[in-house]
Order: sequence, then structure tokens, then C-alpha cells
Amino acid sequence: MADCIQCGSFTKYNGGLCTACYKNKNGEQVTLVVDKDNAAPVKSFDKTTDNKWVYNLIKGRIAETLVEQLFLSLGFQVFKYGMENTIPGIMDLLKGVRDEVAMEIRRMPDLVVYKDGKAHFIEVKFRANGTFQLKDIDKNKDYPYQNALILLVSKKHIKCISYLELVEGKEITPTCRNYLGSRKEFETDKEKIIEYCQYAVKFFENV
Repeated sequence: MADCIQCGSFTKYNGGLCTACYKNKNGEQVTLVVDKDNAAPVKSFDKTTDNKWVYNLIKGRIAETLVEQLFLSLGFQVFKYGMENTIPGIMDLLKGVRDEVAMEIRRMPDLVVYKDGKAHFIEVKFRANGTFQLKDIDKNKDYPYQNALILLVSKKHIKCISYLELVEGKEITPTCRNYLGSRKEFETDKEKIIEYCQYAVKFFENV
């Protein structure tokens, strides 16, 4: 599902801004740092430039790739399920369309993971501040994938919460213990998850 990282509204690009938020950007400066081991220079750029959506798209794609590779390493079959993967080219066709079918297509979860006869919808999100609430995915209280699991990648952790838990008033915070390794749905390898959390720290430490 592609949604605005600022207000939660629908947008064309994963990890990007909707038109309204893009037009009201505040001029905040960000720094993009490449791999220090390559001794490459540090490049700073202004988030008000047209490259801002590229920067946010990259963050979202990195988070999704981390989660995809993590589940593969845990022995799951992983299928890319999001709108851009399942129905290539439809993003442009649905631009400006707000009917029920179009809205549900836009909110398709990113992945389906399968193991031991069980499948799960996975929605991958990146939040530098490590927080996630119901309003971040269901602003209008009409989210169609009520059995989805949300995996939140932050600068320190990979945490997980179900949509139904969000509805109950629960949320992900920097201090909560909603660790992916504790989810009964997966019975996952905690050491492997810690390894991928370290990758997240490496990739996102300067975000």
C-alpha cells in the first residue's frame, strides 16, 4: 500500500508524500549518507527539491527488502503483493480515481508470506521515530485487510502489530515490546531477527 509518510493519505509512491503534503513541505534539510566503508563523500540535499520523493521511496524499498529477505531466511515463501507488483501499470490508471475498488487496490499489503500451511498479509512500514498507530493505516476507518500484520522497521528495531490490535487501541512505540520474534504467528528465530535489526541500524542510522 502506498501512503503519505506525513498524513497517511494515498500517494503514488511508497515512502513518499501526497500532493497536498508535497506542496506544503517545510524546507527541512536532510543528509543522505552512503556506505562509509567505501569512503564515498557525504551528500546533503534539500528535501524541498524534486528529489525528495526519490529519497523517501528508497527508504520504503529498503525496509520492504529487509523484511522480504528476513522471511526468506526464516524458511517462508514470500510473494510481493502490493499494487505495483500485482497489477503493473495500474497506478497511473487509478490516478484521481476514488471509488471503492480503486481505494482497496491502493491499500493492498506489500507481501504475502507462507509457511506450514499458513499465509499472512504483511504491510511493511518505516518510521524513523519507531511509532505506529491506527490512524497511520486506517485514517477513515475503512481499511479492508483486517487480518493484516504491520511490520514496522525503525532505526533500532523490527516490530510487529496486527490491524486488529491497532483497532483495540494498541500501538507501536519506541519502548513497547512488540518484537517480531515474539509473534506467535511465526515462531521466528530471534537471533536471525536481531541480525536483520542490525542491518536496519546500518542502513537507517543517518535518516
